[in-house]
Amino acid sequence: MRALPISLLVILSSCSVVKMSRLAPGWETDGREKVKRIAVVVQPLPEGSEKTGAMLARVARRYVHMKRNFLVKADSAKAADLDRGAECAEGLDALLWLQPTARAQGEGVELSVKASLIKCADGAEVWASEAGGSFKAYDEGLKEVAANYGRENGAEVERYVPAAMNVLRPMLDTLPDPVLTEADVEEKMTLDE
Repeated sequence: MRALPISLLVILSSCSVVKMSRLAPGWETDGREKVKRIAVVVQPLPEGSEKTGAMLARVARRYVHMKRNFLVKADSAKAADLDRGAECAEGLDALLWLQPTARAQGEGVELSVKASLIKCADGAEVWASEAGGSFKAYDEGLKEVAANYGRENGAEVERYVPAAMNVLRPMLDTLPDPVLTEADVEEKMTLDE
């Protein structure tokens, strides 16, 4: 009788796109009030495409802006190796670094992303996650969203939008939330999505 529930648990857990998520010890006592202002960086570029990388960075930026308490200051996609020192501009506490691997395959897209929230002050990892899966390139429920990103980044990115949404949203839901002051909340309201 115990074999059925354990088997079901294994099957259900294998369906999740989030494969791993961890939070560094000390977040509750040290990070929540200090790591607030971040930039999203995608590197390396998925399939070498700057446009697809830019779309992934913008999806992540908008989602974190709406669903988490971080103040997201910028987003970018980089082909060259990431120089954290150069990316950590004045006023940033951390980088949300996304390392995607994407592959168009038939009528769909395989996307996997390794993500880290890296503090600018000392390069320490605050949070990390891995997620991935295979998705159809066309999703009726995301048709309008895909078209919007196509207009922003080029029509070739549209086929990657459903995979991006289905991988990044659950992954980014595992990000911790910082504590914002009233001044931080006012600042967040002035930021571009």
